[in-house]
Amino acid sequence: MTELTLNRHRRTLWHFVPGLALTAVITGAALWGGSIPAVAGAGFSALTLAILFGMVIGNSVYPKIWQPCDGGVLFAKQHLLRLGIILYGFRLTFAQIADVGVSGILIDVLTLSSTFILASFLGQKVFGLDKHTCWLIGAGSSICGAAAVLATEPVVKAEASKVTVAVATVVIFGTIAIFLYPAMYPLLAHWFSPETYGIYMGSTMHEVAQVVAAGHAVSPDAENAAVIAKMLRVMMLAPFLLILAARVKQLAPANGAEKSKITIPWFAILFIVVAIFNSFHLLPKSIVDMLVTLDTILLAMAMAALGLTTHVSALKKAGAKPLLMALVLFGWLIVGGGLINVVVHAILA
Repeated sequence: MTELTLNRHRRTLWHFVPGLALTAVITGAALWGGSIPAVAGAGFSALTLAILFGMVIGNSVYPKIWQPCDGGVLFAKQHLLRLGIILYGFRLTFAQIADVGVSGILIDVLTLSSTFILASFLGQKVFGLDKHTCWLIGAGSSICGAAAVLATEPVVKAEASKVTVAVATVVIFGTIAIFLYPAMYPLLAHWFSPETYGIYMGSTMHEVAQVVAAGHAVSPDAENAAVIAKMLRVMMLAPFLLILAARVKQLAPANGAEKSKITIPWFAILFIVVAIFNSFHLLPKSIVDMLVTLDTILLAMAMAALGLTTHVSALKKAGAKPLLMALVLFGWLIVGGGLINVVVHAILA
């Protein structure tokens, strides 16, 4: 009996090993690529490269080897993702809230909420997209890019192709923003100081890596303010997911689904718990740095798995509408987000 149990465990373990090994290899390549100065300077993080590499392999080699890899790839896409979101809390401390002040908090809240509401309305009423695609693109645009898209997927239970479309919009418009925001600064210097322009960038740009790249191109003061404002937006991910989970539950009876309890995204709760714990600086910096590196690896493996399970045909089927909606949101972040920043700073100055 014991030997039979051991054999079952071995078979179960082997069920995950090939897929996890494949995502690990892709992650290694993405980490290496992201460490190249020219690549990092262009705002392409390891997460972005992981999904791109995953998609290349997923649409070439993977269809021939998917059967032994399927278990591990799905494990990475689901469970490693949740663990990665939890460990993301080690990148944050609540002291960062004090650094940006009341104005920074208010700007982030207004920008986040207005962008997501706009995505939900325009996506369904104007572009005729399904609510999952609208929510995913809205989360990526309003909070923290690809990480927000990935964190939203388990709450709304969206298809892999829709997740990839949302991530693609983050990559496209976030990359444009890296070059656009520094170019706009001389034109907007009358309304913004380097610090307030940094808050503007942090409150309206998609990815953390993109914010760092654009802030660095403006000035050190702008970069510091941009990163703090951006990380504050990241901290809003957990309450956002809780509110969205309640909304999903509210819509379920209207869609003919059986009534059920609200599915609480526990990984979002634990994300906040980790951020609170990290705020007390109980762990040595070396340990925290190691956990942040582990977190990057886990999230990159999840992105690689997402790329592996995404087919180009599914992206083509999505059409131009998601891209057009993301373009409108990008315009709103630049113009509407800029107005929010100017008005809030004027009132609270």
